[in-house]
Amino acid sequence: MRHAVLLGGVFGVAAIAPLVACLWPAAAGAPADEAAALSRAAEADSGRARVVQYRGVRVPVPAGWTVHRLDRDPSRCVRYDRQAVYLGRPGPQPDCPARLVGRTEAVHVAPLGGGRASRTVVKGDKLASVTVRPTTGHETRLTLPEAGVSITGVYGTDPARLQRILRGARLTSAWPEEPGRPGQPASPDRRPTRRGAGPGPTDEPTDGPSLNLPSLIGPPVDTPDAPDGVEETEGAWVSGKGFDTCTAPALASMRAWRPSFKVTNIYIGGAARGCAQPNLTRGWVREVRQMGYRITPTYVGLQAPCGHRRQRFTARNAASEGGKAAVDAARRAARLGIPRYRPIYFDMEAYGGKNASCRKAVLRFVDAWVRGLREQEYKPCLYSSAQSGIRDVGRADGYSKPGCIWFANWDGRARVYGDPHLPDDWWPPHRRIKQYRGGHKERHGGVTLNIDSNIADGSVY
Repeated sequence: MRHAVLLGGVFGVAAIAPLVACLWPAAAGAPADEAAALSRAAEADSGRARVVQYRGVRVPVPAGWTVHRLDRDPSRCVRYDRQAVYLGRPGPQPDCPARLVGRTEAVHVAPLGGGRASRTVVKGDKLASVTVRPTTGHETRLTLPEAGVSITGVYGTDPARLQRILRGARLTSAWPEEPGRPGQPASPDRRPTRRGAGPGPTDEPTDGPSLNLPSLIGPPVDTPDAPDGVEETEGAWVSGKGFDTCTAPALASMRAWRPSFKVTNIYIGGAARGCAQPNLTRGWVREVRQMGYRITPTYVGLQAPCGHRRQRFTARNAASEGGKAAVDAARRAARLGIPRYRPIYFDMEAYGGKNASCRKAVLRFVDAWVRGLREQEYKPCLYSSAQSGIRDVGRADGYSKPGCIWFANWDGRARVYGDPHLPDDWWPPHRRIKQYRGGHKERHGGVTLNIDSNIADGSVY
């Protein structure tokens, strides 16, 4: 295998055109006119083009992107709503905002080992021809054993932008020393001893409102989503306080917060999920439930045509995309060990409900989500604003309805009934969760997290 020559971090104008020819070669799949355009763009960049290295791979950094070295900044949140390159493994408790929805292009290069099995294995000499195909989740993952890394790339609306960056990545024959965590020595060079072998194994605190509410696990609920003869298990619904945050917290944080909360949310996937999930594994789900938590698995897919996020379905493809989201959500839930007939919530962010065409597209999407998830033998549920998605679905006739709802109305009132936008006879009983306060910080058990606050009398796992 031919390894790339080591490149400097910052180049003068005279060196930029050869760099672009190396990073985006026309012979590797980019058309000649595209390569020429990229070269001109780099030349116009006045020397700002750069390349960063992590272990045995070098990655081009487009102008305007930021680079974050997670070994030096372990609390850094790996965000998918900003154009950035992240290098290394996140710390145990990333400091993420409570709610991030939406994606742009971003790349995360992490060490191999101790992570999930990858979906795609790519030989280093094939990087120049990597193809990023459109996916339901708007992301791809490559594994480079020769470089000792995996690369996760996400994109906003156009996979070709991400593809150009990944095709520009190159292996290198020399690995730099890895920076240690603050206060720790740098780790030694752990290059593979043979070709193809991987390395070794792999924001101010405030107290939340005090609510004197019961925290009860209810008996099984009658549900049309479970076939005859199949009972839902204990914990099919729960009443009590809950919280959600963008990335699954560390198990130690979950343990510290357990005396104050009964319900927590996890974002299991979707094209508009805004944060990486370094802690979220099958084992995390199992241990959190053993602590006594009940979980609302949530899928953040394409959003309403009149919404504020770039990842959107259209009036034309609403039904087909709703069905695809159901299949992908069920697959991801199963990978996390979430059994059949348990709820999965679709996160439909607030949108302009006065647009009749948009509203009908949302109803078609939700209809397909509900029918599709039932076919996958999970219980279809919906998160949305009380004044848009929940209101529109509740009023609609002739569309399939979710079996449970989680509605947002940040009025500060921790109660699931008596809401001015939802009649009390919609989704009663034990099928409602309310998000009554948006992003803020709370401290419990000595641990601070950025959360949204919820009150539950609804379906959970």
